[in-house]
Amino acid sequence: MTGFEWLLLRCARWLWPAFAGAWVLGLLWGLAGSAQPGGDWLLPFALSALATLALTRWADAVRERFIRESALPHSLKRKLREAFPHLTAKDVELAERALRQFFIATLRSKGQYTAVPTRAVDVIWAMFAHNAAAYATWCRSALGYVPEHSPAQVLGKKAHYNDGLRRTWYWACCDESIDPRNPSRLPLLFAIDTKLDMPDGLRYAARPPAGPLASAAQAFHYGTSFSEGGFSGRAEDFAGVEPQRKFSSLWKGRQEADGVAWGDSDHGDGSDGSSADGSGAD
Repeated sequence: MTGFEWLLLRCARWLWPAFAGAWVLGLLWGLAGSAQPGGDWLLPFALSALATLALTRWADAVRERFIRESALPHSLKRKLREAFPHLTAKDVELAERALRQFFIATLRSKGQYTAVPTRAVDVIWAMFAHNAAAYATWCRSALGYVPEHSPAQVLGKKAHYNDGLRRTWYWACCDESIDPRNPSRLPLLFAIDTKLDMPDGLRYAARPPAGPLASAAQAFHYGTSFSEGGFSGRAEDFAGVEPQRKFSSLWKGRQEADGVAWGDSDHGDGSDGSSADGSGAD
């Protein structure tokens, strides 16, 4: 990371407030001086807005590279192997990669809540957060803030946790070029407990099996569940992070408010945020 990039990360959260504040002050200054509004301000406004947008995107790219490449405390791998002696050196490397994928999902969610879906990542994240000083320093560069550790979750009754899992699933799939609605495989973050054979692990499969499970021990959570309406929360656009569906979701809401039927839809089985058993969001 260059010195300029380090400074950019420290100032990134203030870029848009500084842009807005500068133009408000300039407008007030002009009005105080009885300046007549004209079109000569449009070009500077557009150029400064584009420059601010470019710097913001640059900061996001630097943060993502930092998450992928920066060193994590060496003690994490040792502590994970001490807690789970069956893990090999390669196993703990995979667990660390899965933790990085979770932080990528958190970064891309722009401050919205993301939930951890697996026990291995839950444990290594808790170990990292326990080293408060190192964790805070790393997170401020990686995310711009310091998220509190929260335990692993599965889809259930609470919409807040369900939507956090949906965001994590969507961005983890994007990270590995997997279709989040029709997954052919699992991203590492959701496969890690099965790969490492974690005790009390949360085991996922991409989709339900065609036939009945051989035994109760093989029960899974499924990737396809995140885009279905069987659980409370926003399944239709993965809790607001799927860009191409945001406008269609807003348009649907407007039509329903005006009393216009939306018609048949492949998202009509709970995309209104209610669960299959009739329970709504918290």
